[in-house]
Amino acid sequence: MRLYIYSLLIFVYILSQFLSIPGFSLFTGILANIVIFISLFFAKGLFFYSGIAFYAIGTILFFQTGASWQDYFLSFQTMLGILSFFFMLPFLNSLIRVGKYDHGLRKFMEQGADTVTQLYRRSFFVCHVLGLFLNIATFAVLMRTLDRTFTSIPQKVKAKFYTQNLLRAYALCLAWSPLEIMVITALNITGQSYIYIFPFIITIVIIVILFDILTASFKYPKLRLQSEDDQADHSGTTGRKIKQLIVLLLLLVTCVSIVNQWSSFDYLFTLVLFIAPVSFLWAAFIKRLRRYAFFAFNQWKTRTKGMANFFFMFLSAGLFVQMLAGTSLFELLQQLFTSMHQQVFIFYLLVGAYFLISSFIGFHPLVSVILLAEIIAPSLADLQAIPLALVLIVCSLSPVMFSLFNISVSIVGYHLHTNPYRLGLWNLPFVIGYMLFTMSFAYILQLLM
Repeated sequence: MRLYIYSLLIFVYILSQFLSIPGFSLFTGILANIVIFISLFFAKGLFFYSGIAFYAIGTILFFQTGASWQDYFLSFQTMLGILSFFFMLPFLNSLIRVGKYDHGLRKFMEQGADTVTQLYRRSFFVCHVLGLFLNIATFAVLMRTLDRTFTSIPQKVKAKFYTQNLLRAYALCLAWSPLEIMVITALNITGQSYIYIFPFIITIVIIVILFDILTASFKYPKLRLQSEDDQADHSGTTGRKIKQLIVLLLLLVTCVSIVNQWSSFDYLFTLVLFIAPVSFLWAAFIKRLRRYAFFAFNQWKTRTKGMANFFFMFLSAGLFVQMLAGTSLFELLQQLFTSMHQQVFIFYLLVGAYFLISSFIGFHPLVSVILLAEIIAPSLADLQAIPLALVLIVCSLSPVMFSLFNISVSIVGYHLHTNPYRLGLWNLPFVIGYMLFTMSFAYILQLLM
């Protein structure tokens, strides 16, 4: 039942982008409410409670603002582009598994690493590459491998290694990934193309990576790993797999960017359209089409049935964001940001503070950035788009490293049997420094443009 109703909602949304049929958007909103009702019985944990809160507060605000019922149902469409992306993502994740790209990278990480410092560098690189394609599943892949390697290392060192290595590498790879929803959302807010921001965001990421790896050399100077008996050379296979991954990513980005430039579709929707076709073409290219089709379809069915958390929270959040836009609190926040848009660096500091506070309260970063887009809308015309996009990307993705409400921190905490709050505190100084560096970089760029 869930598979069909979720698929129908996404199909109707995609169809609505091509067809202008009277009442079609209203039908989409009604269907979204049916999806929310069904998902209510399957959503769990923070997603369930957040969804309940967003839907209840959004409905209360609807009656207070006196909006029409048509506006009410149209409010749920804000998040459908994002949900469509999650809906299509299993096709790309399945390609990574079928192509055995994750296996080759694991071999690269284990081979020739004699000290913790060497492992830190290799693990950072592998997590960075895998995170581009496997997303949150990267942690399950790498922690199993690292557990076998860390048999002789104290538990506290292991916990800090996982927290500072995996969470930082993952957050930094998301910052420049053209598949990351926060990057795509920031591009949509600022009206920029990925091609134009890439040189700047990759510069920031490389500088921060070099700094982190350099400081890691002083954290684990004398810690050595137990040597493994199997030291077979996998460098040739691994190098080939890495090259294939890069070509695959470039192919997808090129297709999306070209269509995005020559069509009225935004970057997110264009990406949704191309994920499955490019994945199937690549599977045919590596001569694993039949296996890929079978595996991808099963993964897609399983993941779609398990999307109740996302559908329930994000659709409810869409209502909340739209209805909050008509309240006095929203006007107050908007006035605060608008009054500071001439003081660009202070404006950037407000953006950073907003994400720090909202993530500690428990807001999902995606909900926070959608709400912020409404708040800063009057200021966009007076700000340089590229510097602002850099600040939005980095600040919205920083909670990946410290927020106890973020799934990445929760996964590492669960695996280590450690309080996620403690893990977040270990990364908080790095996060603040990362934000401030990006703001300074963006401010200098703003002055030069």
